[in-house]
Amino acid sequence: MTRKNYQPASFFIGMTITFLLCCSQTIYSQTKWFPTGSAPDKYKMGIDSTLQYVGQNVATIQSINADINGFGTLMQSLSAGKYLGKRVRMTGSMKSKDVADWAGFWCRVDQAGSQQFLAFDNMQDRAIKGTTDWTKYEIVLDVPAEASNVAFGALLSGTGQIWFHNPTFEIVDNSVPTTGRTE
Repeated sequence: MTRKNYQPASFFIGMTITFLLCCSQTIYSQTKWFPTGSAPDKYKMGIDSTLQYVGQNVATIQSINADINGFGTLMQSLSAGKYLGKRVRMTGSMKSKDVADWAGFWCRVDQAGSQQFLAFDNMQDRAIKGTTDWTKYEIVLDVPAEASNVAFGALLSGTGQIWFHNPTFEIVDNSVPTTGRTE
């Protein structure tokens, strides 16, 4: 009985998987979204398995009340770690239906132990309104060295429905202008 050595093949496969995971810029996890906002109970939020974009399920926020004074958001948070001292661009695609007030992606850079954010953009100055097809949107923020985490998501203010897909982060150089504000 001859014994075959599978170590080189296993090592190569393991390294390939590690490389692909490390180089992936997709940050979100479809299972780690959590709902919040000023009126989260007035929205249905989660993964919409009835609609796909580029072959994947998408997340949705849909109003369930006829009149809403507030907003709902699905969000996640990640460690600022590899982005410290860098400028980052968050990119995602969104589709809307009958958005009466406004919707958009948002991103916030936080500092540990502080109630003030270091950088923030919720797209309110370039809001998504009405009914739109899939469109790519970007937010660009600086992540200062004192940042602790980056919170991000999508929001719907008022009534309507949005679907969103694939928020990704990438480091960009300082020639790319920021879109948000600092406080």
